[in-house]
Amino acid sequence: MERRKVGILGATGMVGQRFIQLLNNHPWFEITWLAASDRSAGKAYAEACKWKLDTPLPANIGAMTVQPNVPELAKDDLPKIIFAALDAEHARELEPKFAAAGCAVISNSSAFRMVEDVPLVVPEVNAGHLDLLEAQAWRKNSGGYIVTNPNCSAIGLVLALKPLEERFGIESLFVSTMQAVSGAGYPGVASLDILGNVVPFIKNEEEKMQEEVGKLLGRSRGNRIEMLDAKVSAHCNRVPVEDGHTECVSIKFRKKATREEILAAWSEFAPLRGQHLPSAPEHPVEFDSSVDRPQPRLDRMRGHGMASTVGRLRECPLLDWKFVVLSHNTIRGAAGAALLNAEVLARMGKLDKLGVPTGNAAQRQAVLA
Repeated sequence: MERRKVGILGATGMVGQRFIQLLNNHPWFEITWLAASDRSAGKAYAEACKWKLDTPLPANIGAMTVQPNVPELAKDDLPKIIFAALDAEHARELEPKFAAAGCAVISNSSAFRMVEDVPLVVPEVNAGHLDLLEAQAWRKNSGGYIVTNPNCSAIGLVLALKPLEERFGIESLFVSTMQAVSGAGYPGVASLDILGNVVPFIKNEEEKMQEEVGKLLGRSRGNRIEMLDAKVSAHCNRVPVEDGHTECVSIKFRKKATREEILAAWSEFAPLRGQHLPSAPEHPVEFDSSVDRPQPRLDRMRGHGMASTVGRLRECPLLDWKFVVLSHNTIRGAAGAALLNAEVLARMGKLDKLGVPTGNAAQRQAVLA
């Protein structure tokens, strides 16, 4: 596939750094534009960013000049594919401006996840929801659009749930999370608040999980999503782990399921196989039969950080079954999720002819001319 130019909004933050790490030497995408806040704009990226990842900052990226978060100032330098790593407040203001400028905005933010015509996507779970973007006003007026990936704790969970929902149906779900500090960004949670401690509150996290699971596992009905008809209850906790969200799940099915049937559903789950997507794990859900797995330190990098690991499957005396699921929160739960969305969009042809309005034939011809 032809390499396409991409930009990163919010490039100096932790998710922005992870985008750079994952996109460096990517076979389909090339970083040509970085943008951040006013205090970083105009500086070399290496000067503006406090690099925190365990691989070196690529020299060519470090030498790039950080641009303002303003599409109008970029003019011809603005790539049409934008990975957005903004907090919700800034995303709500800035992402529509880039979509209106004809860009595909592939967002990690929560700002537009639950908007009716904005796809909220985990490709193995609901890639078909990407067709929603064709109903967006930005798509019709400028050729641009917004696509989102879910909350970091919802992504690992729905990967494990999707094959179960397909085979057995889900009636109710209880999940309690133990979420890594990297999910709070940098500098994140103060050390005196988290070391030797558990914080049983993450603002808006429980609400996000409960809503987003319903949309992700819902059915596409024309230009809207019919939410999953299931009860979902979440408890979210911050724990002193660097990377990797662990979730304890209890589930009640609509149809009885045996242990062997559940394990088969997970092992046979490979909806992207054959598409040859660079970031897609061969096995999106991996089961570990050890009595004490998964663990963040040992299992978060399965599938290069893009797989969910499940374990401790056993009968639940309250519901039907219970298990533990682990996923890497800044790879699969953030930048890697958006990158995989972009790869699927490329395969679907939805990264072609960006900036070409779809809503008016005369307008389309004028732009193409």
